[in-house]
Amino acid sequence: MIRFFLLFLLTTTLFSSQVERFRWPRGETYLIFLEKQKLPIKKLYYDLDKDDQTLTDEMRTGVHCQILKDKNGIIEQVLLPLNDELQIHIYKNKDEYHFEAIPIVSNTKTEAFTITIKNSPYYDIIKATGSKKLAQIFVSNFRNSLNFKRDLRKGDTLVMIYDQKYRLGRPFSMPTLKVAMIEMRRKQHFIYLNDDDRYYDEKGHEVEGFLLARPVRASRVSSYFTKRRFHPVLKKWKAHLGIDYAARRGTPIIAAGSGTIIYASRLGSYGNLVKIRHADGYETRYAHMKSFRRGIRRGKYVKKGHTIGYVGTTGRSTGPHLHFELRKYGRAINPLRVVQVTTKKLKGKEMKAFLKLKDNYDQSVNLHLTNLTKFAKPQKVEKICYFFNGGTCE
Repeated sequence: MIRFFLLFLLTTTLFSSQVERFRWPRGETYLIFLEKQKLPIKKLYYDLDKDDQTLTDEMRTGVHCQILKDKNGIIEQVLLPLNDELQIHIYKNKDEYHFEAIPIVSNTKTEAFTITIKNSPYYDIIKATGSKKLAQIFVSNFRNSLNFKRDLRKGDTLVMIYDQKYRLGRPFSMPTLKVAMIEMRRKQHFIYLNDDDRYYDEKGHEVEGFLLARPVRASRVSSYFTKRRFHPVLKKWKAHLGIDYAARRGTPIIAAGSGTIIYASRLGSYGNLVKIRHADGYETRYAHMKSFRRGIRRGKYVKKGHTIGYVGTTGRSTGPHLHFELRKYGRAINPLRVVQVTTKKLKGKEMKAFLKLKDNYDQSVNLHLTNLTKFAKPQKVEKICYFFNGGTCE
């Protein structure tokens, strides 16, 4: 990793190499990219193992990519981000091109903004920040608990504090909302990101988002979602874009949410796989099934809790378990952020820790309210880490 970035900087500054930046075009595949750039398709795709080939399918429209070329226009290195943790690195060594998946080097800044509502939260957030992502995060988290059309008035106040990753000096990946407050009819409404990665209101009640059921009952999580994991056997970086639930062979698997089955067949390392399309761009995947329940087929509508198959170990699997994925508009997201058996109220030690966290968040929000300005521009919070980390900013 260090070798790569030192090489990247040195060749750029000392030997007049140039870096070309571009956004990944809509509809373009990794294979099309290799062909357009006249890179060796066999070496950089067909000679890869199945897992690395699957990684290349994760390329997303609009992501920022870089190509490093020498003074003669020959490609020396390519960086293609797959998610906010992992990227494809293509590099030239001794006249041969090589493929590897490596972690993304990024830094995270805690930022905030305060605005006065003039139209709607969604529109005003976009106008203030230029970020549809922040607007979507805000609206989706408050959608099930507040009625903006009925209770929101022009002049009400909105505050958001969030973490934003930066890569090569530019914003990268989805922001993580830490705390948000909206004032409606002179009453403040909050949501807080707790240490368990779930959102709660000011009373410690879990905020209802896209509610899903646990897909396998009486099971344990044997592997968690991660966008980068160094495989102990293969000795390389890989992503695990789902949750593994270990259970006995034949244990029923239920639909985590209501929706339409768009795939029910065998698929490579997934083994027997079911894909279900839900509302709002969500899709769930259920892999390694022993078998499908009778009647489960493409085009069938299933309700939340309906049995769709049974735990097995088909495909690339070392033992009976369900590999469960959640995607939104094709992008894999952590199911534990939204998968909830039921809404939860914090108690005891959990509640005590939450109230301490809440107090720190409230201090931050109040700080921004006192400094409220009438122009709608984002204001960076340079020392928010004093509140959240209990120390000084580094």
